[in-house]
Amino acid sequence: MTQIVPSLAEISAPYDALFCDLWGCLHNGVTPFPAAVAALQGFRARGGKVVLLTNAPRPARFVIATLDRLGVPRDAWDLVVSSGDAAQDAMLAGAVGRKVWHLGPAKDDGFFTEIPPEWQGRADVERVPFDEAEGIVCTGPFDEMTEVPEDYRARFLLAKTRGLPMLCANPDIVVDMGETRIYCAGALAALYEEMGGTAMYFGKPHPPIYDLARRKLSAIGGVDDSRILAIGDGINTDVSGAAGEGIDVLFVSGGLAADQFGPDVENPDPELLAAWLAARQRDPLFTIGTLR
Repeated sequence: MTQIVPSLAEISAPYDALFCDLWGCLHNGVTPFPAAVAALQGFRARGGKVVLLTNAPRPARFVIATLDRLGVPRDAWDLVVSSGDAAQDAMLAGAVGRKVWHLGPAKDDGFFTEIPPEWQGRADVERVPFDEAEGIVCTGPFDEMTEVPEDYRARFLLAKTRGLPMLCANPDIVVDMGETRIYCAGALAALYEEMGGTAMYFGKPHPPIYDLARRKLSAIGGVDDSRILAIGDGINTDVSGAAGEGIDVLFVSGGLAADQFGPDVENPDPELLAAWLAARQRDPLFTIGTLR
């Protein structure tokens, strides 16, 4: 049974690195959480490495720019590894063809315009209109504040008929933007698969993003999996992904599922928590109300 803990510091001694989720753990898309920032700073102060592991569908440099804009201090982390990094690598390798239609907001354009150094001179993937596409690259709805997956059913039916594969750059289903819940690329990909289309995923809980995180971590000092702690609020992404990789996990119950564990977000009700986790067949080693 999961152990409810009061703080990261109480359990962090056996770990040399964190794979920490962003949205719902470190910030809410509008403002950082001071206690979470302090917890990561404290972990680093004792020599630990913090990898911010996010399903954001943009390459890491754009995620870093967002963190700077939100006011997350740089001394709270060592590396940022995004679903966008792993998915971009797959796209440039031709996973969904060389002519792709981009389904997503303009803020994700860097996925196509900022080519990693290792792909310079050999990245020949072209963004084209839907009618000319060999595949779809999905980073989210065009208008994430107003649209829902069903808005794309007609277009997806045509895409499925044409046999277009979809590369999903963010497996998350929803995130909370402040007080507003918005749909992510994962919700669109799930609908496409439900309709009979083919989708490929590269963020949590799927292996490519963890492989990439390990490679980047090894460049600044390798850490055995037994010395890594994953932190996240997504039961089907953060918790499931860590379990699949054999990595211990600290589940943040006060994130996406905050309304499931009683009125006190900081102190989840043990019985409600146990029943909720059992229903999802998940048993994270640790649980905390909010990261602190």
